[in-house]
Amino acid sequence: MTDYTNLLDAETWAFVERTNSFYPPDTIDYTIVEQRGIYDRMCREFHAGYPAGLATETTAISTPTHAIPIRTYRAAKPDPTAMVLYFHGGGFMLGGLESHDDVCAELCQGTGFEVVSVDYRLCPEHIYPAYRDDGYAAFEWAAKAYPDRAIVLAGDSAGGNIAAAIAGRYRRHSHAPAGQVLIYPGLGGDHTKGSYITHADAPMLSTRDMAYYQKIRTGGANVSRDAGFAPLRDTDFSGLPPTVCVMAECDPLASDGPAYRDAIRAAGGKAISFEERGLVHGYLRARHSVARARKSFARIVSAVRMLGLRQWDEDLLA
Repeated sequence: MTDYTNLLDAETWAFVERTNSFYPPDTIDYTIVEQRGIYDRMCREFHAGYPAGLATETTAISTPTHAIPIRTYRAAKPDPTAMVLYFHGGGFMLGGLESHDDVCAELCQGTGFEVVSVDYRLCPEHIYPAYRDDGYAAFEWAAKAYPDRAIVLAGDSAGGNIAAAIAGRYRRHSHAPAGQVLIYPGLGGDHTKGSYITHADAPMLSTRDMAYYQKIRTGGANVSRDAGFAPLRDTDFSGLPPTVCVMAECDPLASDGPAYRDAIRAAGGKAISFEERGLVHGYLRARHSVARARKSFARIVSAVRMLGLRQWDEDLLA
């Protein structure tokens, strides 16, 4: 078992303890309704407000069967070069437009690009592939709504998985994604080695949590070979957009970023993966209280900006 005493600094431990005070480590043992209430309250407690001059609009994307709520963020000094489709984390069963509201606001202000946050359908009411299909619908909407702008896919945790599924599906679309920024995503890596073993009992996310979320996602069905479910199980990584993975060191998912990077590079694509030392899953909420998280969020903003401008400069992100 990994000893996190020296891996996490005092600021990060304080963040973990504050998170646990709102969202206890045993939360998956509660009912779905209770878990969502606990998670929503935690997100409200960490909400950092909006940057000055930022505007938002909450609307919906219409599909033949249902509406997908979205929230659009516009910066005080907008840059019409690109837009960002953002998919929130939450184990595919938690969160929505409010849970990552301030993250999207700051991403918008930091890049100047419009950010559209997508409130995809949640499990277990809507098991896979419902959330993935909402991601597909959101991309198709964005391709029509923003014909003259580069589209950058972004998401954290579960949302990073959805973004990667979209990148795979639309890599040869006439308005293919300009890039993707995946923040501690779960991509379906090998659970028998690497970080899945080393950080099986990490603070904030354990492999026990992951097993629970996987069962919730599928209703028990085995879809592990489906690249839309687990992008690392794809058999073809060619043509994927330039990719930046930003992983937390103390996280069972940490190995997924390098594995995805290596697969894209082996197929001739551009990809880079960063392992943020001493950080834990969910650290986006620590970006105002933990120096390491603040630096990582600045890296994320720079990556989105770089890809939106259709540039590739790994030194820019170092």
